[in-house]
Amino acid sequence: MAELFTTPFIAPDYISIILHCFPVCESLAIRHKSRNIVERGCFMKFPWLSMSLLCLSAGSVQAFAFPEFGRPLAPSPEFAPEAAAEYDFSGIVALSNCSGSLVRFDDSLDTDKAMVLSNGHCTGTINPGSVVINQAATRSFDLLSTQASKLGSIRAEKLLYATMTKTDMSLYQTKETYLEIKTKYAIEALSLSRETPAVGTEIEVLSGYWKRGYACQIEKIVDTLLEGKWTFQDSLRYSPTGCNTIGGTSGSPVLAAGTRTVVAVNNTGNDAGRKCEVNNPCEVDADGTTIYKKGWSYAQQTYWLYSCRNASGILDFRLESCLLPKPAVLTDAVM
Repeated sequence: MAELFTTPFIAPDYISIILHCFPVCESLAIRHKSRNIVERGCFMKFPWLSMSLLCLSAGSVQAFAFPEFGRPLAPSPEFAPEAAAEYDFSGIVALSNCSGSLVRFDDSLDTDKAMVLSNGHCTGTINPGSVVINQAATRSFDLLSTQASKLGSIRAEKLLYATMTKTDMSLYQTKETYLEIKTKYAIEALSLSRETPAVGTEIEVLSGYWKRGYACQIEKIVDTLLEGKWTFQDSLRYSPTGCNTIGGTSGSPVLAAGTRTVVAVNNTGNDAGRKCEVNNPCEVDADGTTIYKKGWSYAQQTYWLYSCRNASGILDFRLESCLLPKPAVLTDAVM
């Protein structure tokens, strides 16, 4: 999937490393005349940077973790101008390591706190069967214009939900309401679909990180997608051409083409033609048949969120109707 390193909070076997990046990157910036590498992170801008450059800082630096799960970011690939020009990026956001979107339920109020959708693995590696719920967060998101230029930033105040089981989803609540964002930036949120897309549906995948879009069809709904130790259900495989996603596109919304309706969230692809490994998922059909192919890319379901709302429209993961994985402790499962 799509991040090189992320802020950690997750698995017991998840190794957090303090990077003494700033002195290293400062010297590299002088050599490469690109001081923005300090802002984007050493390894994002320079993926060839050796692990030998890691060390511990006595000062105050950010802790990054190297996840087990995630497609490495390509070193600033060049895209044709039409890769962005043909799409409407209003409501799309860029994370530091992934893509995402400003979303709302189809009956959300303008006075509700806004939400941002991305992948669970964009928050850090989450162990199979684990769920993160209602956790304080301060992550910022770059909000894009129709033409994919940065309008400004919005900030999370809470991670409402994140998992890498059954689906690969994270949902943040921002400090701003939909009305505040619309008033300041003239941007409307995308609407989450209540239904899964059918095979043959024309779709668009819009990456805020790379500021480019993809267009293709839903080719297959996969019973089980196996990637390393993670399994996803009812995954959406893209048609062979048009949606050849890369690292950095993780968390991109999958839209019904020509609409502002999110039908899924982009998350992975088979990069090397290997079987059932990280970055090389395989499909397991109901009869146990396993198939895989280099270049196949996938999205995960998001419509299950509607099953986890109570009569007042509030997310409540204690509900029997909730089709998403539930946390082990449900006392804080109401948003």
